[in-house]
Amino acid sequence: MKVLLAVDGSSYTKKMLAYLAAHDMYSPKNEYTVLTVQLVLPTQARTALGEELVQKYYEDEGLQVMAPVTKFLERHGINAQSIWKTGKPGELIGKFATEGKFDLIVMGSHGHSALINLVVGSVTTEVLAACKTPVLIVR
Repeated sequence: MKVLLAVDGSSYTKKMLAYLAAHDMYSPKNEYTVLTVQLVLPTQARTALGEELVQKYYEDEGLQVMAPVTKFLERHGINAQSIWKTGKPGELIGKFATEGKFDLIVMGSHGHSALINLVVGSVTTEVLAACKTPVLIVR
């Protein structure tokens, strides 16, 4: 099974990883990909900083989210492919899952903007609307 783990470094990402570990959902038979999506900086900020510095920022942010996730997965014997993209998280996660023909998306119910949407986060809602891939939402 191809499993996409959508992460953002929030406490819900940690809950999602812990849930998977507690329910023995990690299997070497599965193919895991970890995806994080960084929001695009405003145009004025990108212009002022320059392309090289902006790319470095995106890379640093991606690595900051991925490092603890990768470490956690490795402790559980899972070697996952790590990918980070820049754009609108909900749309990109859904598109990536569809194009990659994933069997399952696993993600936390909220991310860094949990106060905005109290029941289900906006990114989660966008992912559900953007693709037909089954989504396991962990609260």
